[in-house]
Amino acid sequence: MPESESGPPLGRLLTTTAREVSRAFDTALAAAGGSRSTWLVLLALTTRRTASQRELAVEVGIQGATLTHHLNGMEADGLLTRRRDPENRRVHLVELTDAGRDAFARLRGVAQDHDRRLHAGLDPDDLAAARRVLTLLRTNVGADTERV
Repeated sequence: MPESESGPPLGRLLTTTAREVSRAFDTALAAAGGSRSTWLVLLALTTRRTASQRELAVEVGIQGATLTHHLNGMEADGLLTRRRDPENRRVHLVELTDAGRDAFARLRGVAQDHDRRLHAGLDPDDLAAARRVLTLLRTNVGADTERV
């Protein structure tokens, strides 16, 4: 598809922008000793307190063996514990440890700094317009706009 007078196709611009924003976030998390998957699990467990591995998989969008791999590493690092659900022994319940809560606080600061960086130069009207446009783009492709 040729570039229009107003620039590259919107999908390409959005994809490129998302990739660069994600890289910057990943770099910031890594500098603080974290990763995106660690951040997502910590965030999910901070809001839920206890979750089954299946619930975590849905919430963070990491499935099966990949989630198990991340949880194994986080458990080895002392960030979380897993135990069998006494009501259903096939279910593993995952909970943060004190070290996990400390890691969450550290990475939350990184996430907040990253978000502030994204807001630079945007006035409240720009930010509201950006949110509306991004939500509309997700709706246009049939995405569930309730989950962010």
